[in-house]
Amino acid sequence: MSPEEAGSQRWDEVQDVARAALAGNLVVVPTDTVFGIAARPDDPAATRRIFEAKRRPRDLTLPVLAATADAARALGRFDDRADRLVARLWPGVVTVVVPRTPASAGWDLGGDRDTIGLRVPDHPATRAVLERTGPLAVSSANRSGEETPTTVRGVRDVFGDEIAAYLHDPNPASTTASTVVDLAHGDARILRAGPVDVEELLRVLDGE
Repeated sequence: MSPEEAGSQRWDEVQDVARAALAGNLVVVPTDTVFGIAARPDDPAATRRIFEAKRRPRDLTLPVLAATADAARALGRFDDRADRLVARLWPGVVTVVVPRTPASAGWDLGGDRDTIGLRVPDHPATRAVLERTGPLAVSSANRSGEETPTTVRGVRDVFGDEIAAYLHDPNPASTTASTVVDLAHGDARILRAGPVDVEELLRVLDGE
């Protein structure tokens, strides 16, 4: 995304959010699902702050957003099923759980240290941030167990100065998180139902 495409205010926010994330701080970004709290996945202090801000138990694992499918493939081992899913449904609202590669093996994302949940969001401003920061660990911008606000103002009311920079969006966010598909443990399993039709998902997995 260029400054002309974004508008000067949005462009400045993209730059500010990217700088804050690279410095190891928490940021908030919109996605094509819910607003997310994001941080560098390679900085254990930064990912720990996500859990602390959300009051979320560490036995759950933070997913990672990437700007492109190639950037995601550097972090996870994709089989034919994963390749089919991302070819059809990325950028978009499906998170795939796959085995980690050496590039992400040491990241402290919580729970499972052998797998990683990956997604390329269909939101140009957030992808512009990711192009500048590299992949980011992102979790829904809510306290654990509470609903995620659909506006930046609502998110700011919850977290305030715990977040270093906010990327605004004039449109309300969805209240539905991404569909999560586990491809790391044999047969495909839908870990979380979301916006994608299950029948469509199964057809893609079967190569139809």
